[in-house]
Amino acid sequence: MTVAYRVENLVKRYPRQDVLAVDGMSFEIAEGEIFGLLGDNGAGKTTLVRQLVGLLRPTSGRIELFGRDVVENTSFVSTMIGYMPQSTSALNRLTVGEAVYFSAHLRGMSRADARRERDELLELWRIAEIRDKVSTNLSGGQRRLLQLAVATAGRAPVLILDEPTNDLDPINKKHVWEVLRGFNQRRGTTIVLVTHDAVEAEKAIQRVGIVQRGRFTALGTPAQLKAEIAQKLKVRLVFPPDEPPALPFGVVPQEESDGSWLLMLDGDEAAELLGKLDLRKITDIRMTSTTLEDLYLHYAS
Repeated sequence: MTVAYRVENLVKRYPRQDVLAVDGMSFEIAEGEIFGLLGDNGAGKTTLVRQLVGLLRPTSGRIELFGRDVVENTSFVSTMIGYMPQSTSALNRLTVGEAVYFSAHLRGMSRADARRERDELLELWRIAEIRDKVSTNLSGGQRRLLQLAVATAGRAPVLILDEPTNDLDPINKKHVWEVLRGFNQRRGTTIVLVTHDAVEAEKAIQRVGIVQRGRFTALGTPAQLKAEIAQKLKVRLVFPPDEPPALPFGVVPQEESDGSWLLMLDGDEAAELLGKLDLRKITDIRMTSTTLEDLYLHYAS
């Protein structure tokens, strides 16, 4: 297995702050892997990513990209990574077409190849019709698609994407995940996805690190991490607000809203619940296995 990223004892402390933004992280990301960084706002995800791409110098520790120190090899890093930050300010003075063309050219493509790359990516990300618009005149969703086109221009072997589906409608979100999976499967692109949305992350990732307070509280494949709660079933009951159902002894619901309960049950508890419920008084009942979102909530708490 070729290692794309090797991170050892990484620490980041900001001036005049007592709490570490990144607190001794060590991990590896394999070449060709889709790796997810999942955590709340302020957990340390973006600080970690800015160090991975060489935009922020670690307080201590070491980051290697394909065996080269990120801090000491900035030119190498810039040609190997397509980075999509949350902010788009760097694109504000360029048209959509110019932003994609110059990104491809600056990553080493000839002028002719960069023009072809631009045209292909504008079609792929569904922004060809706005190619002559300036970034400041785009909607939030259009700007996000432009950021993805810029990050993927030049076919860098590593993509690092910070909240890539923010501001997108459901149709474009689905398209983004399809395109990224295609890059991974056809080109072997290593992809690092940063998000706080566990539902979205589960659609693509192969391994996940759950970040809390600048460190991993869990790291592994979703299947590995789910082992602790894999036997749990999630049951959602909807009922007339003035007629709550009777539950078996010891089953405590989590009230989601007036007339809606969520229950996390073992298999035998779920069977007992279904046997005792008066289904005539239930508006809706749904039972599912645990998801990455449940896993995230479990480890985050």
